[in-house]
Amino acid sequence: MNTNYSIWPVVLVPYNLTPWLCVKQPNFILSMIIPGPRTAGNNIDVYLQPLINELNELWSEGVDIFDSSKDEMFRMRTALMWTVSDFPGLDILSGWNTHTGLACPSCNFDVEPCRLRHSRKWCFIGHHRFLGRNHKFRMMRHRFDGNVEERTPPKKLSGSDILQQVKDINVIFGRQAELNDKRKINRKKSVGEGVTQQWRKKSIFFDLPYWEFNSLRHNLDVMHIEKNVFDNIIYSLLNDKEKSKDHVKARRDLQDMGIRSDLWPDENDEYRLGAFTIPKEKKLAFLKTLKNISVPDGYSSNISRCIYLDKKRIFGLKSHDCHILMEQLLPIAIRNVLPNQVVATLVELSSFFRHLCLKSLSLSDLEKLQNRIVETLCHLEMLFPPSFFTVMVHLTVHLVDEVIQGGPVHYRWMYFVERLLGHFKSLVGNKSQPEGSIAEGYIVEEALTLYSRYFEGIESRLNRPKRVNDEPNHNEASEVSTMFPQQGKPIGGSTIEPLTLLEKTQAHRCVLLNCAAVKPFIDEFRHHIRRSRGRRLSPTEIKRRVSKEFPDWFPKRIMNPDIADTISDDIKFLAQGPTQDARRFSAYNINGFKFRTLSREQGLKTQNSGVFLVSDTSCVASSADKNARQADLPYYGKLEDIIELNYYGRFKIVLFKCQWADTTRNRGFKIDVWKFNCVNFSKLIHTGDREDDDPYIEASQANMVYYVDDEIDKGWSVAVHLKPRDLFDMGEVDEEEIYENEPYRQQEFGQFFDVDYENIQIAIEEHMTE
Repeated sequence: MNTNYSIWPVVLVPYNLTPWLCVKQPNFILSMIIPGPRTAGNNIDVYLQPLINELNELWSEGVDIFDSSKDEMFRMRTALMWTVSDFPGLDILSGWNTHTGLACPSCNFDVEPCRLRHSRKWCFIGHHRFLGRNHKFRMMRHRFDGNVEERTPPKKLSGSDILQQVKDINVIFGRQAELNDKRKINRKKSVGEGVTQQWRKKSIFFDLPYWEFNSLRHNLDVMHIEKNVFDNIIYSLLNDKEKSKDHVKARRDLQDMGIRSDLWPDENDEYRLGAFTIPKEKKLAFLKTLKNISVPDGYSSNISRCIYLDKKRIFGLKSHDCHILMEQLLPIAIRNVLPNQVVATLVELSSFFRHLCLKSLSLSDLEKLQNRIVETLCHLEMLFPPSFFTVMVHLTVHLVDEVIQGGPVHYRWMYFVERLLGHFKSLVGNKSQPEGSIAEGYIVEEALTLYSRYFEGIESRLNRPKRVNDEPNHNEASEVSTMFPQQGKPIGGSTIEPLTLLEKTQAHRCVLLNCAAVKPFIDEFRHHIRRSRGRRLSPTEIKRRVSKEFPDWFPKRIMNPDIADTISDDIKFLAQGPTQDARRFSAYNINGFKFRTLSREQGLKTQNSGVFLVSDTSCVASSADKNARQADLPYYGKLEDIIELNYYGRFKIVLFKCQWADTTRNRGFKIDVWKFNCVNFSKLIHTGDREDDDPYIEASQANMVYYVDDEIDKGWSVAVHLKPRDLFDMGEVDEEEIYENEPYRQQEFGQFFDVDYENIQIAIEEHMTE
């Protein structure tokens, strides 16, 4: 089909569903299809009128619905909460003109438009107006637009305020040529000619009796905002000739404004590159970092295909690629290639988007997040030229307020809508009649979805197993003992191989020391050690003796005639150890993750071998430190082997054998100045070569991470933590969640900027010629 052919499906999304069912395609309602080939523009209200009439009826009268749980009828009423669209769609639905210097619908008319004379674009700067009245940034005219900022933040307008602004606007609907010509002329007029030029119409949604009182009516789309912000950043960092926001016209605009004279071009249009531009000698290392990244299966697309080392360019990124790069990978790649002030600002911006997109947020966190994004935008204004600040960059200052009013962004951004639109495109069989193809295909799918709800034993989209299916095979689960219930599910084939004596000893010890039923015996053995020694033992020495001697002491203890009759059969089976033969797997699903061994993922572009857990461990600061101390330490490893121990048919236990980085010392683990967890796998611990090594963990203890190799600080890798895709926060906080957010703590700007913000590096010695 012609890419200029525009169709507008109007979709209703029910929100009174559980999080794992909400915004899922089988629950969407395709209300109508606004035909192409051109965008309806203001005339969209004509098409929406029947839908608005039905929504009014659903609100005022309701409909009778059967409640199957109570076996009774009830009257259901429905309200439209908000609209979800991209930014041009917000223009058409709300009537607010988003192509002028007043493009921000949240700021409304309380803004001073800034038109860049040479770039011929509107810019949206002056974010220090959102700071406190006494903040020092308000007086730093030379760091911002050259003016002292005395304005207060824009007042948030209610629906009643909007109605007051649009009450006198009259729109004649239709596609007459004279109206189109008039609209084109109006767009060319300067901003400030009044309400009638900025408001195109009174939105038809105000025909709903409650719309005026909705606190959030038209959502700002986080998906497209994040993509546009990332595009502005990445192409400016790479100094892309076609898409960079830093060019000779932008430098002339700086000269017009009389600010940052170090960046002005000379008479030959030569100028110094900005401090945010990656130097030529480091650009290749930056791109290699991104090119060589391997992420877990299903995490993102293959981003490396969009990176061209020979041309030193990036292009072809999709919205979700920008989402992953902005929130996870970009901060890691820029750590060692840009000045600290630029890195701190961009890492903080990345942290903002990542926290904004969490599945659950507290009100106190959001209030802090709002202050953080305002300060971050102010620091960006100090470093980047005004041409960088398009309306999409400015809109980030309003996103937190919308989360406070509307909840998590996952229910209000365009990702689920774009997936649906992509599905609709696949239904177009007759390209001369795309609207009819979509309508017929939707009706067929809706009927099949309804029928599938009543079929048992048939897989459909409603009961299909999730992507990472970690439900155990019931025919293989132990039916004899409940001490070790079957957890997880193996993927692919398996082999049965005998364990070496060293492997069996280490694996069995891991099971014993992590079994809750054995803990009373471990405590008894510790007490026995303390009594049998004449001197006081350190916790490290006690732990070492427990690890070495307890597996031999334990079976003797439970056979003691004094307690033998009180010991359960499970404990007795456990004490005698596993059989010599063990089953080996190369992939295993557990805890919502798909793990693969290092050997299995050789030659693949994905990385599913990263393992993480927290364990109580004795640690020292360095090899010279003799004072060991107990602490909960993060352990980072790479999965080497997956074995299933068989305790003579009583129960089976799956263990992971890993290569563990030495996180007990600084040689193998560090937290850098940006608060990223860095590990060095050339410095290993518990390799499994010695009997007292502990290379095994229970599979149920494993959480997934992936590692990004540092191209400049060779040998070190940054660990990136993950959460299962289908995990929903039910109010519990675990220690692993703390480590997940640790690399994205708030950056302390005072650590990189001086108190008076006088010594800011805004340029480098490398020059650019246009």
